[in-house]
Amino acid sequence: MKYVAIFAVIVTLGIFANLVNESKMLSYLSSDPSACINCHTMTTHYATWEHSSHRNRATCVDCHLPRDPFDKMLAKAQDGYHHSMAMTLKSYGPNLRISNDAAKRIQNNCIACHQEVVSQIMANSALYEKKADNTVQMGRRCWECHRGLPHGPTRNISATQNNFTVKVN
Repeated sequence: MKYVAIFAVIVTLGIFANLVNESKMLSYLSSDPSACINCHTMTTHYATWEHSSHRNRATCVDCHLPRDPFDKMLAKAQDGYHHSMAMTLKSYGPNLRISNDAAKRIQNNCIACHQEVVSQIMANSALYEKKADNTVQMGRRCWECHRGLPHGPTRNISATQNNFTVKVN
């Protein structure tokens, strides 16, 4: 019985090691944008980002994750769980949708990087858009106006047809 238990543990560790290797699990601990295309449904988003004005200034992590290191790891774990479940169960459909939590993170990061411009927009909006209680009304998300940044006019995972692979340097 002792040898059977040892064999079961070794087999389990071997299967786990293979899973880590095949899923490229450790690559998700990095900030490298190429880790995002381990999953084929993200190649469209990677390819459009790769040709955008943000390519030399911001990576996937810079836009999609919080700045605080603890919050970043927590968000990576939550997103990773949801992504792996969606990919495993094939529940993502042809249109990828951002969660409310991720949308808040992206909005905060847009504002953080473009603070100077945003402060001017806020000052200008104070002149024109006021609610009844005299406070500024700023309910829009950055990408409502800047629709094509940084991913271009993608609407679904087949938006960049014939893009079967992405070259990673």
